[in-house]
Amino acid sequence: MPSSEPAFTPAGRPAPTVAPIGPAEHLAFVRTQRSVSFLQTPAWGRVKTEWRSESLGWYDGRRLVGAGLVLHRPVPRLERYTLAYLPEGPVIDWTGDLTAWLDPLAAHLKAHGAFAIRLGPPVPTHTWSAAQVKEGIADPGIGRLTDLTGQWADPVGARVAGRLRDTGWLPRSPEDGFGVGHPQFKYELPLTGRTEGELLGGMNQLWRRNLRKAARAGVEVTTGEATAGEDLKAFHDLYVHTAERDRFTPRPLRYFETMFAELAAEDPERIRLYLARHRGDLVAAAVLVRVGTHACYSYGASATGKREVRGSNACQWAMIRDSLAAGCDVYDLRGITPTLDADDPHLGLIQFKVGTGGRAVRYVGEWDLPLRPLVYRAFDLYMRRRAR
Repeated sequence: MPSSEPAFTPAGRPAPTVAPIGPAEHLAFVRTQRSVSFLQTPAWGRVKTEWRSESLGWYDGRRLVGAGLVLHRPVPRLERYTLAYLPEGPVIDWTGDLTAWLDPLAAHLKAHGAFAIRLGPPVPTHTWSAAQVKEGIADPGIGRLTDLTGQWADPVGARVAGRLRDTGWLPRSPEDGFGVGHPQFKYELPLTGRTEGELLGGMNQLWRRNLRKAARAGVEVTTGEATAGEDLKAFHDLYVHTAERDRFTPRPLRYFETMFAELAAEDPERIRLYLARHRGDLVAAAVLVRVGTHACYSYGASATGKREVRGSNACQWAMIRDSLAAGCDVYDLRGITPTLDADDPHLGLIQFKVGTGGRAVRYVGEWDLPLRPLVYRAFDLYMRRRAR
């Protein structure tokens, strides 16, 4: 429990105080929330073995009203200082007075050796419908999502971004939406109040045709026994193949073994492996993570051969159906780049995801607060040189 005397908000109410909490208390708080990123669960700290993790709580008196998973990254050659990272968090009331929430966080972390805080508010700023995205792709004069007009703007997101900027936080999200952190632009499929038939009806003709092709070809999608090892190894082999083909650096098998073990231990329904096979051949695989009513497509892999049987579409549809059956509000297809330029190699990613219907969403993005400016500048320079 916090012991310091609380500050007061402009409205005269005591501001929340911040103190460490145990994993059990943190998880109990997560379970009271309708939607939390799996990156803000206690188990995720145990997955990220290269970071030191801690759970922090915000208290209103004795009542826990907010929580955050903090990942600490030490500075090379200055290990007593850390970058304190809260991916897609913390879980607080972002509609409230941000100073009252974030000032005690900064004070606590600075006192415990952090040279900077990096966080990613789970707050959207803009939303584009599938129809708007399709129109933008078809228009040669439109190069990016942000060039489109008529998008829905979230006043909470605008207020959060403005408040962060006004209080010294620095935006970190790159121009293309991808970087060393988590994506600022995502594609999401709303599920609330919809039926399977309505979801199918919201997909484009190509997606529906590909699902029929998969069914006619006899593609079977099953959920694997990831913790048994054999199915997870099969997924990882296909994932490495996908990485070689698409030119990205794959994570090692040990990472996925830890991820499945820790998330499943926290909640048996937290993580699930999907495997699409055609006549015994594994043609696609994917990982689904669910916290509360938020279902998230986390990792995917596909074979180069047998593309015509559309195993990836079948895998996605199985995950969407299961998420709907579990009562989820949203199926999160994760990151996209904001490009709509026909010559950009990333366009295929958004075209695949927009075929599900749904919406493109821009979030506030990741922000840094330097707590020790000299150390922060040295760390920033180190990271820039390493990225060259």
